[in-house]
Amino acid sequence: MESGFSSSSMGFMENVEQPHVLAVDDSDIDRKLIEKLLKNFSCKVTTAENGARALEFLGLGDHPNHCNVSKVNLVITDYCMPGMTGYELLKKIKESSVMKEVPVVIMSSENIPNRISKCLEEGAQMFMLKPIKQSDIKQLRCHLMNCRS
Repeated sequence: MESGFSSSSMGFMENVEQPHVLAVDDSDIDRKLIEKLLKNFSCKVTTAENGARALEFLGLGDHPNHCNVSKVNLVITDYCMPGMTGYELLKKIKESSVMKEVPVVIMSSENIPNRISKCLEEGAQMFMLKPIKQSDIKQLRCHLMNCRS
């Protein structure tokens, strides 16, 4: 894709009950897996292959545009990515006056306690270990919809 983004949804049921998630991961396989799992829970998904593309989509890049700001309900990002880590992406989102309320979830295949606590202290909603499973997405979806599991 030319733009670096891929957007898809579960068809014609575009409504408030269908949260829009921006999934950021440098691994094509992981992006596809996350997208598939999120779609199973009726989420609209846009993917980006790195932090810079994610910031661009969110209107926080080098050429700011605020057209997507209110359209994203959650950002889920890998921690380890070249160029910009998920932690750096989290910090940029939380520093933005227009995006700071959007929940950010960090994923990593490495269970490093001080990394996890650093992300949570910086404002991450959750920290999930890869590989992401359907049960993780169910918990995430519940977070988005403010339901109790």
